[in-house]
Amino acid sequence: MKTDLLHDRNHRGRTQLGWLNSYHTFSFGGFQDPNRMGFRSLRVINEDRVVPGAGFPTHSHQDMEILTYVLEGALEHQDNLGNGAVIRPGEAQIMSAGTGITHSEFNASGDNPVHFLQIWILPNIQHLPPRYEQREFPLAERQGQLRLIAAKDGRAGAVKVFQDVDLYTAVLEPEHQMRYDLAVNRYGWLQVARGIIRLNGEELREGGWLAVGGRSLTRHCHRYWRRDFTL
Repeated sequence: MKTDLLHDRNHRGRTQLGWLNSYHTFSFGGFQDPNRMGFRSLRVINEDRVVPGAGFPTHSHQDMEILTYVLEGALEHQDNLGNGAVIRPGEAQIMSAGTGITHSEFNASGDNPVHFLQIWILPNIQHLPPRYEQREFPLAERQGQLRLIAAKDGRAGAVKVFQDVDLYTAVLEPEHQMRYDLAVNRYGWLQVARGIIRLNGEELREGGWLAVGGRSLTRHCHRYWRRDFTL
């Protein structure tokens, strides 16, 4: 198997404030690397931890598909479209920023931190009307198997994303193995959200990632701890 990019979590950028601890897989904010500007249409993967009661004040986005996936805790969302919701573990939220959306994100708890991934994908259509969607994916649908949570056609109950991508998540028990076949001329990105996996003899820890593509590839994931990963 060819591994185009294989990195551990120590290769990420970092933003550390009093209320925020954020790791950046790609260039973001004060972390800029011309060789790390994204992977095809995937532009941002930030792993954020926010202390109780704090969060991101109102800010704007345009022409970006922004997906939030909570690992622990609860994240409160408000936007200028009138949406207000709390995102909890096992739920996926997507915003199509399109012509412009303004929103805020805060830790919904006054006692516990929130830990989440924020994934930005470049859309295949510019200047879309902004939109919001949020869905729950029960643990039983993610346990020991890949669960589609975002797709261009919104199939199988996934949230819709305006790009030719499929985003999966899974929770694996110790010693559990999983296989996924990447189709010809497709590209893949695997992000370890928590725990440790072994992938074709290579060990990846929380925050590590692997990028592959351009030909048919087979990947085997060996799980040591019960944790999540996104693909």
